[in-house]
This record gives sequence, C-alpha cells and structure tokens, in this order.
Amino acid sequence: MIQGSSTLKFTSLAELYLGIVLSVVVIVTGVFSYYQEAKSSKIMESFKNMVPQYAIVLRDGQKLTMPAEEVVVGDVVEVKGGDRIPADMRVISAQSCKVDNSSLTGESEPQTRTAEHTNDNPLETRNLAFFSTNCVEGTAKGIVVNTGDRTVMGRIANLASGLEVGDTPIAREIEHFIHLITGVAVFLGMAFFIIAFILGYYWLDAVIFLIGIIVANVPEGLLATVTVCLTLTAKRMASKNCLVKNLEAVETLGSTSTICSDKTGTLTQNRMTVAHMWFDNQIIEADTTEDQSDDTKTSFFGVQYDKSSPGWTALSRAACLCSRAEFKPGQDSIHILKRDCTGDASESAILKCMELAVGDVMAYRRKNPKVCEIPFNSTNKYHVTIHETNDQKDPSYLLCMKGAPERILERCSTIFIGGKDKILDEEMKDAFNNAYLELGGLGERVIGFCDLPLPADQYPHGYPFDADEQNFPLDNLRFIGLVAMIDPPRAAVPDAVAKCRSAGIKVIMVTGDHPITAAAIAKSVGIISEGNETVEDIAMRLDIPIEDP
Repeated sequence: MIQGSSTLKFTSLAELYLGIVLSVVVIVTGVFSYYQEAKSSKIMESFKNMVPQYAIVLRDGQKLTMPAEEVVVGDVVEVKGGDRIPADMRVISAQSCKVDNSSLTGESEPQTRTAEHTNDNPLETRNLAFFSTNCVEGTAKGIVVNTGDRTVMGRIANLASGLEVGDTPIAREIEHFIHLITGVAVFLGMAFFIIAFILGYYWLDAVIFLIGIIVANVPEGLLATVTVCLTLTAKRMASKNCLVKNLEAVETLGSTSTICSDKTGTLTQNRMTVAHMWFDNQIIEADTTEDQSDDTKTSFFGVQYDKSSPGWTALSRAACLCSRAEFKPGQDSIHILKRDCTGDASESAILKCMELAVGDVMAYRRKNPKVCEIPFNSTNKYHVTIHETNDQKDPSYLLCMKGAPERILERCSTIFIGGKDKILDEEMKDAFNNAYLELGGLGERVIGFCDLPLPADQYPHGYPFDADEQNFPLDNLRFIGLVAMIDPPRAAVPDAVAKCRSAGIKVIMVTGDHPITAAAIAKSVGIISEGNETVEDIAMRLDIPIEDP
C-alpha cells in the first residue's frame, strides 16, 4: 500500500514537471515570436519619419504652419528646398524648383517643377508634385488636389497592402505534417483503446490509454524548434541589413523562382558618378566603383591621362568654376565620395570628380571668384558664369558655360583640341556627334562645356557685368569637352545576380528610367546576358514599332 502511494506520488510529480516544461516551452516560443514581430514593427514605425510632419499653408489670407495630415484639398501650400511635399499638388508658381521623385519612380536625377503643363500623363507633367517626395532646391507654390489614400503614394500603398497573401511553403508543410501526425496519433490511440477493452481493462483506464497515446505523439518541441531556427536566421539577415517582417518569410526565400528588383539605390549606388570624359578628341573612362581612392590625382579615376594637357586643364577649370555645388561644412574627415553636397545630383558628381582629380575645388574657386552668373533653366538649358582669373600673365575675365551638349555646341565657333583652337567644321562636328552618341548609347547623362577668355580691352577689370542685360558674348564660344555621368551599379550586384541565375532564379529589373539607361545597367550587372537583345533592340533591327505584335 505504501509502495503504491509513493508510485502515485512520483507519477504526479513527473506529470507536474512535464506540465511545467511544456508551459516554459510555449512561453519561450511566444517570447521569441513577440520579440521578432515587435522588432520588425518598431522598424516599420520608424518609416513614418518619411512622412512630412508640418506644412506651410495659405488660408484666409494668412500663412499657417500645420500638421501635414490637416491639409485638405484646395489648400494653397508653399514648399522650399529641403521640404517634403505634404500632398499631391498642382504647381501654380515656382522658382528653380526641383523635386526628388526617386521614392515614386526610382529616378535619381531631380525633376524640374513649373506651372507649365508639359504632358497629358500626370506622372510625367511638370506642374504636379507628389506627396512624400522631396523638394531639393528652389521654391514652389501649389494647390492641393489629393490627400491621404487618394494621393499617388497612398494608392501605391493600398495596392501593396491589398495583395492576397497565400500560405508560405513552411506553413503548408507544417499543416501537412500536423494532419499526418494527428491521423497517426488518433489511429494508435483508438487501437490501444480497443485492445484495452478486449483485454478487459476498466473503461477509464482504456480512456487514459487513448489520451496518453495521442498526447505522446504530439511533437511538443516542433513549435519551439521551428521558431528558434527562423528567429536565428532572421537575426543573421538583420545583421546584413535585411528586415524580416514575418518569420515564415525566411523559409519562403528558399522557394524563390523570380526576383523583381528596383534599379535606383538597389542595383545601383543611388549617386550620380562621372563615368566618361571627352576632350582632345578622345574618350577617357572613369572608375565608377564604390571604393575609389584619392591616389587618382595622378590619373583620372585610375585611367592615365596627361595632367599637363591643355585640353584637360581647360575642361577641369570650367568644370570646377561653372557649378553651384558645394560640400557641406564639417566633412573634412569623410571620404570625398561620401560627402554630402548642396546642389543637384549632376553638379555634385562633377564636384566630387574634380575634387579627386584636381584637388581643393573650393580653394580654386576662391582664387577665381565669380563676378556674374546666369543660372540654368529649362528654356535656355545652359548655365553661365564669369570669373576673375588668378593668372598674373593674363588678368582677363573668363566666361564658362555648361549645359545640354547640342545647345552648347550651337553657341560655339571653335573647338579646343591639342592645345589649339580649331574651326568647328563638319569634321569636328562629326567627332563631337560620334562621342555624344557613344556616351548617350551607354545610358549616360552627358553635359557639354565651353569657355571664352574675354578680351581685356573690351572687358577691363571692374567691368559691370549684368546677367539681365547680358552685356557679354554668349556666341562664338570655344567648345572644350563633354562629361558623362551615370548612377553606377553596386560592386556586389553582378556576383549576386550570377548566384541567383546559377540557382535557377530569374532576376528582373523594374524601373521607370529611359530604356537605354535601363538596358545599360542591366547589361553591366548581368541581368541581360551578352548577345541577348531587348525589345528595343529587336524593334530597331526589324525596323518596326515596339507596339506591333
């Protein structure tokens, strides 16, 4: 009797311990899941900082600062460089306004905004600015036309959140396993229940057999094991800057068959970089990788050139002086390519290139101070600056101009090649066109440069230059070269694309860029294989419109 009592006590304690262990397992599993979900939610909450908090609104003749969510359709809103657009708005006035639409279109180059209607497509016209995009420079005033979920960004968010989410592969596998193990457990439990009856066991003992067999077949550690494994994997991915919002998505990666990737900032570095230069009738290629070093002062980004060449001297001088871009203060200890700049993406790229290739650009500008300027605008498509020079032998003023290559060329009568001014005849124009087409065919943004030393007898020291009256020459200038820029691919992308393709995963690039630019990037990272043709290539070869079947 005593022995039976101790056995019963031991059994009760064992069951108690088992219950405690199972409870701890469930609690720990829940904590793991909660930790991961809370961490992901916290990161997602931080994305709300992307939404503008306040807006400057004109109401009832008064200028008010209010939270962006209180802006309504019909409000007149003012924005300036550095602001986020608080709602979709139609621009009614603007002064040198440019917006960064990369969050919507992936286009890294800032887009000009004016009151002019330029395209029937709302996404392409210049008189619409969209919610959550950045105003990078200038000022603008507009009327709010959409807010909240009715904005372009809001509709994109609704489309993304409205996608049907099916079961993940691991969820299907676990569900299948549960059905299987449940069937086995119930079958064995019923079998032992029937056998216990046949052998004459009391019915309560038979039920205990039934419950015991079913419980024994339940894999209590499965949930904990799967959760811990997925959490550890998610943590490793987080260390590589990959956010896992749902633990089950970790395993889903193993079933990936197609990856659709954005271009700007994902496949590319999201920074315009000088890729080529054309001067002295030759194209110089640059190093566009992410780890360019400062030893390039003896070469152009690793490509040897004659630093004393008059052609290079003239082009680098114009590139340094004819620019509004500047480095933000307090960045001397930061690598040149990682410094923040004021100015648009193209000018910032040229500034960094010149800082690497020539030296201290800001000191060079101080030695050659600017005395007059015509800012770039979408009508003229050129930017003009006039400078005093630090050349003691020739103290005359220097006029520099940059802009759209075709607009620059038509204002030139000579071209500077081999240290000499040559007449811009058909042969020289053909050389220019060949270089322009070659660089443009690589999907690069090309800018032309020209200059003109102003005669000291006509423009003596202290001459009152007037940008409005334009009392200085803007024709018969001297063409000196081209600078081509591109948003280059990240260094690790080609290898990543190759690994995906070797694993049987198809990689697709999704972008709103010009087809030539998109094709150039796709070929450089291996998405388009050597010798393969794009739709545009096939249409050009067959001389048929793309729309034709």
